Amino acid sequence: MSTPISTPISTPKSTHIGTRRGFLAGAFALSAAALIGAAPAVAAPRRTLATYDWMGGFADSTPVQRLTIPGTHNSGARSGGLWVACQDTTIAEQLNSGVRFLDVRCRAFENAFTIHHAAYYQNLNFDDVLNACRDFLRANPSETVLMRVKQEYSGESDAEFRRIFDTYLDGKGWRSLFRLDGNLPTLGEARGRVVLLADNGGLPGVRYGDGGLFDIQDDYQAEPGAKYPKIEAHFRKAAQQPGKMYINYVSTAALLPPRWNSDRLNPQVHTFLDGAEASGWRGLGIVPLDFPATRPGLVESLIRHNG
Repeated sequence: MSTPISTPISTPKSTHIGTRRGFLAGAFALSAAALIGAAPAVAAPRRTLATYDWMGGFADSTPVQRLTIPGTHNSGARSGGLWVACQDTTIAEQLNSGVRFLDVRCRAFENAFTIHHAAYYQNLNFDDVLNACRDFLRANPSETVLMRVKQEYSGESDAEFRRIFDTYLDGKGWRSLFRLDGNLPTLGEARGRVVLLADNGGLPGVRYGDGGLFDIQDDYQAEPGAKYPKIEAHFRKAAQQPGKMYINYVSTAALLPPRWNSDRLNPQVHTFLDGAEASGWRGLGIVPLDFPATRPGLVESLIRHNG
């Protein structure tokens, strides 16, 4: 696989693989200092670390809920027109850009999972999503992908949905790709694998939405003017009350097409993250976005809120 093209992140040079992960956190701190006008105390040689392997900068012992994780909402939804599409990049492109949370909507159809947004088939199947994740993680074993799997546009029972999922695990050989434990992992436990966040009662994995593990803001019926204060408040809560896995959906489907709403919300979120109040905040959780690639630097800004 050729080296993906992505925005570089600077971090001090190291000749020891075992210590490499500690340096990225320092690079993020330097970036945050630059945002508020403070110069680093000591200049250091720098090398380039790209967005496709940014998790390599952190220790194996780091709990995933202590990270800030860029994500996409309705990650496979690229087709169906203005009112349906939520993304304009492929799963592979999202992962290479720094995204580490995927929101995957599966229709149970003819003993397989097809990717849907409501009634609209996305010309994508679950195998396609898994192939993109496998290829990415093979090339970048320091990384993990957190994947929400939700049933969409089908009314099959939880047991039937699980039966079909099991055909992917064992019949198609995907079991080794997944981490199916019920607890949120550390990075060391998750590297090189897809962590399943189960948004269906029949699936194994971490129970998506479990109030003991998650704190989720997902008001998809709020128009952007009402939605933005909720996003900002959830960032504050994550910074001030760490412990749970915060999920802060920037996306909304209210009143206007997703692209139009993202054109209003993404710049506001980017400005806030790069501002003085948020400059020292870390561990903001998962931040799913619509059309993040249309706002250059937004994913990188989220990544800088780690360390």
